[in-house]
Amino acid sequence: MAGRYPWLRLSDGLENEIEQLKEEGRRVDKEFEDAVRAVLELPDGHEKDRKASELFEQGQALPYLSGENEEPDALEDIFALAEGNPAPESFDRAKVYDRIYGAWLGRCAGCLLGKPVEGWHTPEIHQYLKDSGNYPLSGYLRSMRPEDAGRAFIDQVDCMPEDDDTNYTVIGLKLVEEHGRDFKPEDAADCWLRNLPILHLCTAERAAYRNLVMSIDPPASATFCNGYREWIGAQIRADLFGYINPGDPHTAAAMAWRDASISHVKNGIYGEMFAAAMLAKAAVSKDIPVVIRAGLNEIPVRSRLHTAAEDVLTWHRQGASYDEVIRKISARWDEYNPHHWCHTISNAQIVTAALLYGGGELGTTLCKAVMPGFDTDCNGATAGSVIGMMTGAKGLPEEWIKPLNDTVISGVDGFGRMPISLLARKTQELIG
Repeated sequence: MAGRYPWLRLSDGLENEIEQLKEEGRRVDKEFEDAVRAVLELPDGHEKDRKASELFEQGQALPYLSGENEEPDALEDIFALAEGNPAPESFDRAKVYDRIYGAWLGRCAGCLLGKPVEGWHTPEIHQYLKDSGNYPLSGYLRSMRPEDAGRAFIDQVDCMPEDDDTNYTVIGLKLVEEHGRDFKPEDAADCWLRNLPILHLCTAERAAYRNLVMSIDPPASATFCNGYREWIGAQIRADLFGYINPGDPHTAAAMAWRDASISHVKNGIYGEMFAAAMLAKAAVSKDIPVVIRAGLNEIPVRSRLHTAAEDVLTWHRQGASYDEVIRKISARWDEYNPHHWCHTISNAQIVTAALLYGGGELGTTLCKAVMPGFDTDCNGATAGSVIGMMTGAKGLPEEWIKPLNDTVISGVDGFGRMPISLLARKTQELIG
């Protein structure tokens, strides 16, 4: 059917499956690859979906090249392979609201900066910045052409418009409000179904939502015909769990796992745990390498995500410039390959680089998160969230915060157009 919505058919995502399985370390033979390509040539319909479903199932049964998988999905197995963080640290309750408000603001500002150029490749982004006199990137983007309408350029908005990055933070808030801090993956799934329309979700989340509607419960909802299961979607759902666990990265990561496991596996899960743990640590530390390390301490040491973020830390420690680091990341990941463009690991590396080279300043960090391309609004939002948590709302630059007008539009049922300050206050009430 021409013009149908993507990420809903069982065959959607099959084009990523060969690459996904190989990255997971599975033994993918030519026969399987040929079968996938043959199914992709079929017209959309029941027969294509049936055969795609069979191939997804076969892929899940393929053996690993190196024997035992070093990237588990179960929480206890993940923590067993992680270094772990020390006991929770105390935090300043008199200042925690300002920190949380700052994180919400930083998240919205970063998302708004990257949103107009989401989906663009780096040459297009850089040319646009040069043409608009904003290269290297130093402030919000302004529209220049008729076709820029509707892309959330700063001259076209009066607040943070609706975006999945902020919807997920709001749905996380509603989840904990309704089900408590001990919510289960099934509660997260239920919260989605009751409060978030399916077309407000993308890639792995939309595939998981489709599965939930088909009565495929977690954790199978993450793997059944889901070729996007290590993409960035879970990483951008992390923030609320970091916000409500100041000084306690371990609990933040455990909550993030319960959310991520309904739609993601392996490094897709680890991305959300990594970001949530960083945010929890950022509430009590302004040492950026320490904050990054706290995030990494909650995921398996030998995971691909851990190794990739360690690479960025090492390059920074050895004196590589920001531009050199981005070139290394771009050499590993092809932004013209959708699987690379939207993968958890490629974007986590960019966020790590932006934090390390942003000097703890919001604007510099946001620009360094968006300039490299890839998933621009997601990376700006995550990096901004961390810096906002470190700094607090009172310390954030007015030029980045004032255009938000303390307002975010949400697609989550019962929220709509909301003061960001009110969301921060509601978030503070959920701290244990």
